[in-house]
Amino acid sequence: MSLRIAFYSATMAVCIGTLAAMVMTRFNRFRGRTMLSSMITAPLVMPEVITGLSLLLLFVHMAQIIGWPTDRGMVTIWIAHTTFCSAYVAVVVSSRLRELDMSIEEAALDLGATPFKTFFLITIPIITPALISGWLLAFTLSLDDLVIASFVSGPGATTLPMVVFSSVRLGVSPKINALATLIILAVSVIAFIAWYLMRRAEEKRRRPLPESVE
Repeated sequence: MSLRIAFYSATMAVCIGTLAAMVMTRFNRFRGRTMLSSMITAPLVMPEVITGLSLLLLFVHMAQIIGWPTDRGMVTIWIAHTTFCSAYVAVVVSSRLRELDMSIEEAALDLGATPFKTFFLITIPIITPALISGWLLAFTLSLDDLVIASFVSGPGATTLPMVVFSSVRLGVSPKINALATLIILAVSVIAFIAWYLMRRAEEKRRRPLPESVE
């Protein structure tokens, strides 16, 4: 359940965060821009206790007014994690968009491409590293979250950090030690593979081009 919530939250956070970053970087002058920027970056500075309590009250009032959600579970955790992860993705993607050379997009538009086609064929491939970084950051934050999930979860939805926290309060068991070892091992293997692939790509880029034979 924790992996599914983290995957869904990171994916949705990338979509929402990318759109928010586009608005903040490409539309500099419009009414309400300061308010929008403040709302997007608010989860970065707001304590998780306040965020979790606010979302809990929101879900309770929504259930009273429109009858949804009937109970708190995986969907409410997904919405809550998407809410605060989108802010981190927006910051990462907006920093990359500010460095993007606008002349490339303008050239595509001059050659007849529509703004929609330019966004998907020009902008997205250029900012792909930022999208991947934002997705990995959102995935890690969602998988690691305990406070917000404790507020918006129900009896049938328990994430891994909640299980670990409740188990540690009663004493550290061998299961927790084994779980921590597996997580550290998995992260180490993934980091080593990423480093190896980046090293190969860098060596390939620095390799001198073969001289043309006359």
